[in-house]
Amino acid sequence: MKAIIPLAGLGTRLRPQTLSRPKPLVSVAGKPILGHVLERIQGLPIDETIFITGYLGDQIEAWVKANHPVPSRFVEQKELKGQAHAIYLAREHIEGPLLIVFVDTIFEADLSGLLDLTEDGAIFVKEVPDPRRFGVAVLQDGHVARLVEKPRRPVSNLAVVGVYYLRNSGLFVECLAELLDRDIKTGGEYYLADALQLMIDKGAKLSAFPIDVWEDTGTAEALLQTNRYLLGRCGNQIQGELSDSLIVPPVYAGPGTRLVNSIVGPNVSISAGAVVADSILRDCIVGECTQVTGTVMTDSIIGANALIQWQARRLNVSDYSQVELG
Repeated sequence: MKAIIPLAGLGTRLRPQTLSRPKPLVSVAGKPILGHVLERIQGLPIDETIFITGYLGDQIEAWVKANHPVPSRFVEQKELKGQAHAIYLAREHIEGPLLIVFVDTIFEADLSGLLDLTEDGAIFVKEVPDPRRFGVAVLQDGHVARLVEKPRRPVSNLAVVGVYYLRNSGLFVECLAELLDRDIKTGGEYYLADALQLMIDKGAKLSAFPIDVWEDTGTAEALLQTNRYLLGRCGNQIQGELSDSLIVPPVYAGPGTRLVNSIVGPNVSISAGAVVADSILRDCIVGECTQVTGTVMTDSIIGANALIQWQARRLNVSDYSQVELG
């Protein structure tokens, strides 16, 4: 089996965090988003992981080589023409069963059942109250009959979560090529859903696999919610130094952190080397080697190597920023 993870997007909805690092390397609950995604596919017999990179792709490549033990390949998408175009760039390396996972998706699901699948593939879905914001799957006789991108009128409440498994990768690549040859676009881009619809139209049987948990990381608000979920799942993880500080679980504090005369939590993750002193933090993400002093802060994301000395405010500050206000 091969896995493809498209990573070429600009991450504009998560700015300013993505100005100096690609979105997959933005930290949540103590590790990059990409690290959480790769954890979800551990245990599958993956021979090679193909990363489709773009913006700041050199950072992704360096991180993967240092942290991902599975053989990896990097393919650059120089023009952002959409999901299907990105995956088509790796066509020469696609063979056998194929798993596609988008990095916006942190999910909880049992993937072992894929190994026994007899259909041509599977699309992972989750029931949502308002399907108009998502691509949705319409089922017929237990299989996916139609994929609709952000329907104005409800046709299904099964949102497609960004995880796909294709046993018949040969037909899939043929449909990607046809999509581009026929210039089939949605909103000016080549969407994966349209290529999968071509497969369905040619008779492919795709199952719908429901998942229990689907967390998004595309915006600051979504990232903070995902931070809450992941911390609640893992509990307290304090690896740094505590001095006259109160921890309100769940909190993650990485190696080399220092918490001094502060109240931290709930739902706070502090990356390695950061210092929090004389402060109160709740529902926050603090980046590597950042210093937070004399601050009351909630619902905030602070990048790496920042200096925060402030009164109670709400912040969304990127890497290497410096904030000093009386």
